Amino acid sequence: MSSCYRSYMENYCEEEREALASPDPAAQAQLNQWTEIQDELKKRLITEDFFTWNLPNSTTTNTSTKEEEEVLLKYIGGVDMSFSKEDPSIACGCIVVLDLQTLQIVYEDYSLLRLQVPYVPGFLAFREAPVLLSLLDNMKKRANHFYPQVLMVDGNGLLHPRGFGLASHIGVLANLTTIGVGKNLHHVDGLTHSGVRQLLDAKENNNEDIIPLMGGSGSTWGVAMRSTPDTLKPIFISVGHCISLDTAVMIVKMTCKYRVPEPIRQADIRSRDYLQKHQSTCLLQRWQ
Repeated sequence: MSSCYRSYMENYCEEEREALASPDPAAQAQLNQWTEIQDELKKRLITEDFFTWNLPNSTTTNTSTKEEEEVLLKYIGGVDMSFSKEDPSIACGCIVVLDLQTLQIVYEDYSLLRLQVPYVPGFLAFREAPVLLSLLDNMKKRANHFYPQVLMVDGNGLLHPRGFGLASHIGVLANLTTIGVGKNLHHVDGLTHSGVRQLLDAKENNNEDIIPLMGGSGSTWGVAMRSTPDTLKPIFISVGHCISLDTAVMIVKMTCKYRVPEPIRQADIRSRDYLQKHQSTCLLQRWQ
């Protein structure tokens, strides 16, 4: 094994290394193809601020012109997927769009379906992205005036073994500014839950609620953030597409009423509720 390949493999979490080491030739061929697709899409990834809108500030409503107000960040989307406990292949994808000023939902849509692609660590986008991208496409046709200027994704962006998680995948394919917000830490480049927790605890005396996720290579993969004063568990923010990490953190802060930012929290709540109410249709079809 070459030193280059060894270093490459060490960046994977244990689960993904096991997946890539699959003895099944067909499965291995599929993983190789997915890896090639990720690598190609990553060439189009933009990891700095690259958008036409501006962030609102405390003086916006008093001093901005009508033209300036029209390019302010107003609509923020959130996407998430929930899965049936009875049959994990049954899933509900959800998109919500919130007005940033009020954090009220102005649009929501759902997709209930049976997934054919299995979950493979490190390749979540190939299971979930088609569903979420279809919701975005439907929205363009039905309610383009509410189309989000930025989309929060329940998943990671750069915080990924190959630096191209679900949030980046969706952002590149949809040509949309995206932010990855993970509820659990993806172990890459030596980052661990215990190590991050120790850093957060050490910062408590300085009233710091954010720490950079700097790996063993010296790369910053994102940040861990305690969203509210009474939150013990952090969320993990990473660049998705067409945004810098600093701007991503600012936007997430603007939308946090609880631990998880409202766009994702509402997509999570509503997808689970919709699934619970409607999954019987898919379950019945399975036995017909």
